[in-house]
Amino acid sequence: MHTVRSFCRICTSVCGILVDVEGDKVIQVHGDKDHPFSHGYTCAKGRALPQLHHHPDRLERPRMRVDGQLQDTGWDACLDDLGTRLKDIIDRHGPESIAFYFSTMESAGFRMAEALHAAIGTPAKFSPLTIDGTAKPLVSDLVGGFMGLSGRTDLDNTDFLMLVGVNPVVSHGHAISMPNPTGTVRDIAKRGQVWVIDPRRTETARLATGHLAPRPSTDHAVLAYLVREILRDGRKPDVPVQGIDELAAAVEPFTLAHAAALADVPEAELTRLCEAVRAAKCVAIETGTGVTMTADRANVTQWLAWVLMILTGAMNRPGGTWFHPGFAYQLEVFGDLLPITPIEGSFGPGPRSRPEAQAFINEWPCAVLPDEIDAGNIRALINVGGSLVTCMPETGKLIPALQRLEVFATTEIINNETTELATHVLPTKDPLERPDITIHDVLSARVSVQYSPAVVEPVGERRSMWWVFAELGRRLGYDLGTLGDPDSSTDDDVLAILLAGARVKYDEVAATGWAEAPQDLPAPWVDEHIERMGGWRLAPPLLVDQLSALEPPAPLVFVPRRQRKKLNGQLDFMGERAEILIHPDDGIAAGVVDGQQVTVRSANGELTGIAKVDESIRRGAVSIPHGHHDANVNRLTNKDDIDVVTGMVRYSGIPVSLHQA
Repeated sequence: MHTVRSFCRICTSVCGILVDVEGDKVIQVHGDKDHPFSHGYTCAKGRALPQLHHHPDRLERPRMRVDGQLQDTGWDACLDDLGTRLKDIIDRHGPESIAFYFSTMESAGFRMAEALHAAIGTPAKFSPLTIDGTAKPLVSDLVGGFMGLSGRTDLDNTDFLMLVGVNPVVSHGHAISMPNPTGTVRDIAKRGQVWVIDPRRTETARLATGHLAPRPSTDHAVLAYLVREILRDGRKPDVPVQGIDELAAAVEPFTLAHAAALADVPEAELTRLCEAVRAAKCVAIETGTGVTMTADRANVTQWLAWVLMILTGAMNRPGGTWFHPGFAYQLEVFGDLLPITPIEGSFGPGPRSRPEAQAFINEWPCAVLPDEIDAGNIRALINVGGSLVTCMPETGKLIPALQRLEVFATTEIINNETTELATHVLPTKDPLERPDITIHDVLSARVSVQYSPAVVEPVGERRSMWWVFAELGRRLGYDLGTLGDPDSSTDDDVLAILLAGARVKYDEVAATGWAEAPQDLPAPWVDEHIERMGGWRLAPPLLVDQLSALEPPAPLVFVPRRQRKKLNGQLDFMGERAEILIHPDDGIAAGVVDGQQVTVRSANGELTGIAKVDESIRRGAVSIPHGHHDANVNRLTNKDDIDVVTGMVRYSGIPVSLHQA
């Protein structure tokens, strides 16, 4: 047996791991105590990589649908057929009839798929952005004037952290990385304060110094009250801002009495939180899917979180929030050339079938995919690693739409409900079978990059994802060789190209396993950008209007939840059940008892799962985890119920009722 140093690619925390291997068998994964970022920490998901690699339903060779049935085939036959059919569709209906869905942690494969998408020239691009994350880049765009650049907390130095709708002890954060979240939260609580705003007493809330449990979908009221009070007494005077009068008018209705009543929390608790905010040097705030999946409320809540950080002097300052300059793609090199985005937002034309659903950051809303297919506008879909059946809204309309496609090609490592719908299944190397670098370098908690060699040889006929898309591009007549030649390039050759302009070159990263650059606070390029803009834009009209239009939520609503042994549509084999958390009073009202099967109904559909009657969740909230096939929350959603600004579908705050199954 021998041990290989690697890093985990289950989530964006990318913790350092040591993998014990015997022959072609992966024995065990444990934490790398010498790793400079995670220091030996691993979670249950990362330690399950051996089971993922040896999964009984793993895909080992290409599959192609023939006479309605999926059959094993060879790579040449599969790619020849896929290329021929895609070329025919492009010739008949144009490149815009081909759509891509991007969701993968594989760096080389992701970049090659992007290159193929660009070569085809189709505007039809989808990703998880419009499933759980549009509010953060939107507020960055409108308030900060930079496209898609979200802040992240200075976890090493902050002494006041507010966590709104996020449970990092389980999720490791949202759109950020937080290795060893339990230790991180405990350390911050020891040297200062950690407040959790969440309708459930989460695993993170149990470690916090304060917990406020508002009604679901009313986080904005809590933050609007805090902003109102800080504007009156407590804002840092030396922070450059614009729109302060408009902001003050927007939050004026959120008095202590009004905010407490709307959020259904005691006034004394709100006052205690406000006093803590006033006393803090600066306030660092992290939000998660409990915020970002609430459609229009997400935009308003994220905006007010940014405003509170701006007013307390947290932006681009030690102990507050910093902006990642990138490692492979270096943002700060633009200097005064970093473009200032318009206060109206960076939007573009959307799909023809849903003209009200505009494009945001060059992506279309996932919710429109069935309509585009039904209208005949999208004839083929290339799925880059997504579990569409468990992640996209309104499953009842999504599945028939996918079945109507002329071509549905998907890359995957394990057979699942999505691959069973495909016309072409492209088995790619799993995380332990390929050398890799950290892909989303701007999601890291540090300005860094990591490298891992392949731990084991690929099973069966699995190929590198970049090779698959390069070969497909060749069959379509596109030369994607600038990223790698499928005839001669190795995986490491492609990774070296991806790091050609990075802060540290590939050979050095590969030799050491990681590289880190200084995290400068304050970063001059951020301050210069805000100065050129005339100050942080506190009151974008779009967000002010959305705040004034919000109505109180329904008495009983569904809210999302992450699990320790589940990640979206992955890791079913770890046995995490789809338990539905219900407050005892809501259980009594519906006649539902603990451990019983319970049906949750919305206006659009229903699902059935196991009831867990628990006082840790407040009345009015029904908490259901994502990613389950047997209790698929997408069946409660409505593809027409979206935030028309960003295309974000409503995944939280959906009115529901409870019934004995």
